Amino acid sequence: MLDIKKKVNKENFYKGDPNLRRLLQNSLSDDFFQWADEELEKYGELCAGPIDERAIHTDREGEPKLIRYDQMGNEVSRVWLNEGYKQSVKETYNTGIVGYVHKEIPAFGQKGNYVYSYAQKYLLSHTEPGLACPVTLTKATAYLIDHYASGELREKYLPHVLSTGDVELYEGATLLTERQGGSDVGANEVSAVKEGDSYRISGEKYFASNAGACGVAMVLARIDGAEKGTKGLSLFLVPWEENRAAANLRIRRLKDKLGVRAVPSAEVEFEHAVGYLVGEETKGFYYMIEALNLSRVSNAVASLGIMRRAYLEARNYAKQRSAFGKRLIDYPMIQATLSKMVAKQEVEMNAMFRIIELMDKVLGKDTKHTATDREKTLFRLYVAVMKKETAEQAVHFAHEAIEMHGGNGYIEDFVTPRLLRDAQVLTVWEGTANILGLEVLRLMEKYEVERVFVEEMRERLWDIKASREMDLVRDWVDLLMEEIRQFEKRVAEIRKMAYELKTYYVKDIAKWVAELFESVIAVEESVKDSRQSSIAMVYLENVWKKDDFQLEPANLFRFEEIVLN
Repeated sequence: MLDIKKKVNKENFYKGDPNLRRLLQNSLSDDFFQWADEELEKYGELCAGPIDERAIHTDREGEPKLIRYDQMGNEVSRVWLNEGYKQSVKETYNTGIVGYVHKEIPAFGQKGNYVYSYAQKYLLSHTEPGLACPVTLTKATAYLIDHYASGELREKYLPHVLSTGDVELYEGATLLTERQGGSDVGANEVSAVKEGDSYRISGEKYFASNAGACGVAMVLARIDGAEKGTKGLSLFLVPWEENRAAANLRIRRLKDKLGVRAVPSAEVEFEHAVGYLVGEETKGFYYMIEALNLSRVSNAVASLGIMRRAYLEARNYAKQRSAFGKRLIDYPMIQATLSKMVAKQEVEMNAMFRIIELMDKVLGKDTKHTATDREKTLFRLYVAVMKKETAEQAVHFAHEAIEMHGGNGYIEDFVTPRLLRDAQVLTVWEGTANILGLEVLRLMEKYEVERVFVEEMRERLWDIKASREMDLVRDWVDLLMEEIRQFEKRVAEIRKMAYELKTYYVKDIAKWVAELFESVIAVEESVKDSRQSSIAMVYLENVWKKDDFQLEPANLFRFEEIVLN
C-alpha cells in the first residue's frame, strides 16, 4: 500500500529532467550554459519545494481577494495577495525570468534570451501556473515597452518591469478582451481622448488577468475619430497605482475561476484613466499580436510543464503503489502509458525549443530585422499549431495522471486535481482551438503557408536522409515523405472549397501540421543519441502506426530506456 501522506514530487525539477538540460546545452554558449545550469538547479529545487507548498495554500485557502472599500467607506479597489504567493513572486522575478531577456546578466555581462527565460517558465509551470501567467504578462509588457514605447516611457517604466530585485518591481498586464467582443477584438469600444501629452482612457475590460497586482497595464483603446475594427485600435501604457489612487479605475469583481487561482483575473472599469500612447496610433493591434505570439509560446511552455509534472506524478505513484501482488509499474500496460507520455512530452519539448530559438531571431530586439519572411511566416504557423496541441495534451496528461492514481487521483490531498484544473485554462487562454484554426487559415490565404511548410519539412527530411544511412531513419523519412504528399493533396482539395467549409477543416489541418512538424523534429533528434532514438521510436510508432500490432511491447515502448533510465 501507498502512504498517501507521503509526497511523491520531492525532487529537483531541473536535475530530474535530462532532456531540458540537453536542449539548453545544445542551444546556449558554453559560458551561458555553465551559469544557467547552476541557476536552474537552484530554481528547480525551489519549484519542487517551497513554491510548490505555497501553491497548495494559494489554491485551497489563499486566493486573491478584492478589497473594494477602506474602513471609511471609500472605494479603493485593492487586491489582497497572500504572503507566500508574494514570496514566490519575489524569488521568481529575481532570477531574471523577465529581466534578463532585455538586460545584461551581471555574472558575465551578456543579455539573456528567450531560451533561458522559457526554461525557467517551464520549471515554474510544474508547480504554479497561476504565477506563470503574470510572468507571461510581464514578459509581454516588457517586450512592448522595449520595442515600441518612447525613450521617456522606457526610461521611467522599463527598469521596474525588468526588476531583478534592484528596483521596485512593476508586474505587467495586457488588456484586450471586452464583453461585447471577446476574441473579436475589432469590436472593442474602450475609448481614448487626448489631453495634453497623455490620453484619458474610459471603458471596460472584461478579462483582465493580474489586475490589481500589476504596476503597468498595456491597454488597447480607440482614439476619438479612429476607424472601426482592429485598424482603429491604439496601444496605451496605463500606470496602475496612480490611476487607482485617483479613482480613475475600479475593479468590479474578481473572476471565480476553475483553476489558476493564484492570478487575480478581473473586470476592470476605466474612468478617464491616464494613459500614454505607445508607438504609432494605427498599429496598436499589430503590436499586441506580436505580444500575443509571445504569450502563446508561454502558454505552450506552461502546458509542457504541466505535462511533465503529470508524468512525474504518474510515474512516481506507479513505482510505489502495489495491486494484485505487483507494483503498478511492473505491468506492461502501465509501462506503455508512461513510455508514451514521456515520448510525447519530450518530442514536444524538442519542437518548442526549436520554435523558441526561432523566436529569439523573430522577436529579439537586436535580431528582429534579420529574420526572413519565410522564418516569420513559419514562426506564426508553428506557434498556432503547437499552442493548440500542447494545451490539449496538458489536459490529456492530467487525466492520465488521475487515472494512474485511481480514486486517490480525484482527491485534493494529491496535486492531480489541481493539474487538471490548471491545465484546462490553457486551451482557452491566448486563443481556443477554433481561433487558432482560423489563424492557420489566415496564414494559408495570405501567405500560402502550407506550401512554405511542405518545402521546409521536405528540405529537412532530405538533409536527414543524406547524412545518415541507418535503415530505421531512412524508413521513417520515407513514411513522412509520403505523409507530406498526402497532406499536400488534401490541403489542395480544401483550398477549392467555400470559406465556410474551409473553417470546418482547419483544426484538422492544424493537428496534421503539428504531428508532421513534431515527427520531423523527432527524426532529427533521433540521430543525436541513443535515448532520443528510443524516444523517437515510441513517438512515431504511436502517431503513425497505431494499428500495427506486429511489434512486441518491449520494442514498441522502450520502457527501460526512456522511463527507468
